Amino acid sequence: MSAAEISPSLMCMNLDKFKEEITFLNQHAHSYHIDIMDGHFVPNITLSPWFIGEVRKLSSLPLSIHLMVTDQAFWVAEMIKMKCEWICMHAEALNGLAFRLIDQIHAAGLKAGVVLNPETPVSVILPYIDLLDKVTVMTVDPGFAGQRFLESTLEKIVELRLLRDEHSYPYLIEMDGSSSRKTFKRIDAAGPDIYIVGRSGLFSLTDNIEESWAIMAKDYEDMTGKSLSANTL
Repeated sequence: MSAAEISPSLMCMNLDKFKEEITFLNQHAHSYHIDIMDGHFVPNITLSPWFIGEVRKLSSLPLSIHLMVTDQAFWVAEMIKMKCEWICMHAEALNGLAFRLIDQIHAAGLKAGVVLNPETPVSVILPYIDLLDKVTVMTVDPGFAGQRFLESTLEKIVELRLLRDEHSYPYLIEMDGSSSRKTFKRIDAAGPDIYIVGRSGLFSLTDNIEESWAIMAKDYEDMTGKSLSANTL
């Protein structure tokens, strides 16, 4: 398996150093992970279309939007308006909506993803898995940074790889939650294509983003024997 791509979770960044950190990450990250939380699907409230607009002023990297919201249809429409490259919806809130919303995203020339909570099996998305551009596996409970890493969720990453290989499905596989030196080796063994990194793996390592990235890259190499995938965007 090749080295993973890195997608920093911007809800974990140091907002008092917003321009400094985005400017640096533009040269190293492959995409940005942006959580939209409504206070209903999960108890927290984070980020917004305004925040997305501020990121757009400083970066041309693809934006991957994680919709932790009850009203998936409303927020999909809003993210389509903002032309976010990836729009990732929670499977738990998609019953009766999945085909329609995936079609809307694709009709706008954007990529559709789905996110699985730790308790949600892969079988839930099988009816439309062939239409997906990305599947994100939550390796923590959703809603807050700093949650406990749930190792059992890695089995879903393995399952998704086997399904993709067997059926030639087009989706990428992403993991979200507690990606750090402590977990890199176990995550790498499961084999996701994209790591979302947040507080424990990147932003809390030092007060300097360049130093923190260097530590994260070394941690990843030490734990997996691989160098991080280069940003070719």
